[in-house]
Amino acid sequence: MSDHSPEDLSTDTETQGEHSSLESRINVYGLSEPDLRAQLIELGEPKFRAKQVSEWVYQTGVTSFSEMSNLPKNLRDRLSQIYCFGHLEIAVSQVSDDGTEKRLYRLPDGQMIESVLMPYRDGRRTACISSQAGCAMGCSFCATGQMGFARHLSAEEIFEQAQTFSKELQQRDERLSNIVFMGMGEPFHNYDQLIKAIHMIKDRLGIGARKMTVSTVGLVPKIKRFAQEGLQVKLAISLHATRDEDRSAIMPVNKKYPILSLIEACHEFVAATRRRVTFEWALIQGENDSAAEATRLAQLLKGLLCHVNVIPLNPTAGYEGAPSDSSRVNHFVETLEKSGVPATIRVRRGIDIDAGCGQLKSEVERKKQAQKKESELIQIR
Repeated sequence: MSDHSPEDLSTDTETQGEHSSLESRINVYGLSEPDLRAQLIELGEPKFRAKQVSEWVYQTGVTSFSEMSNLPKNLRDRLSQIYCFGHLEIAVSQVSDDGTEKRLYRLPDGQMIESVLMPYRDGRRTACISSQAGCAMGCSFCATGQMGFARHLSAEEIFEQAQTFSKELQQRDERLSNIVFMGMGEPFHNYDQLIKAIHMIKDRLGIGARKMTVSTVGLVPKIKRFAQEGLQVKLAISLHATRDEDRSAIMPVNKKYPILSLIEACHEFVAATRRRVTFEWALIQGENDSAAEATRLAQLLKGLLCHVNVIPLNPTAGYEGAPSDSSRVNHFVETLEKSGVPATIRVRRGIDIDAGCGQLKSEVERKKQAQKKESELIQIR
């Protein structure tokens, strides 16, 4: 429940200006319907008002009380002074030739996070959303890992990314159909807020658990805990190597949770949920794209209900590796399939924009630093 009560945000004319600022108002997304109902009752409203507001927000995509036509006008004005609809501010927006939309959001404390909306020809509309500002996992090939960790996102900050795309799609007579937690951050490092956000998305936006995927670098205890949640959310593992020495070199988390312990946790997940695990494999030219590596991967995954998602590396400024060429990609996949492991070459989205995780923020920060240095040089002159 929110730390604020509606009584703290009186609509007295002397304080209206002070409390109408975004940060001082109560975030509707942070309130469950029972919480909102209790607060509206405190304001002297009947309990059905909460349901009316929730329907406008989550079923219709309205984020302004002035548009809620079945509420009395004086109540609409009053609620506008007390509540707001989230805190995300678009800092940069990019649209790819393939329709992919990339957003860089600024948070009230100045931190920035990324979200991506990916449209597919079969009608799917998938949102890739962040769970942290930055990331503590330090994966060498990842733009977010290169920038370090800033802070966890709250459940409502995670949810708001999905809600924003959902309301925009509703306005175009479309529907947000899928969620992948593959944006900035390691979702299982922010476990409690992640689980809360999953329930918010499921309950408010009507997106089923089977339409959501959580991607992790392999936090073994959290994978085991996730298996016992009773959710049908899909699990994806960022693997990228079959030998501990190789994986630890690019993914420091492997030093704490080696490959065999990770695979064992995946077996436990499948046994508990009967859900297939997806393994993500970024193909790096000359590093992890050989037929021998594919054969080792097939042996590692033998007997596990799984699928391998192969994608050529998305290059970043902080990593020297290059994406595998198409012939090596195809040969890698063919080797896996001949060994009985289903594999798919994932379509790269938003190649003409900074659509990879953390890339847009990194580019914005790079330009900011360049402008700062140029300004300093001008002052020296």
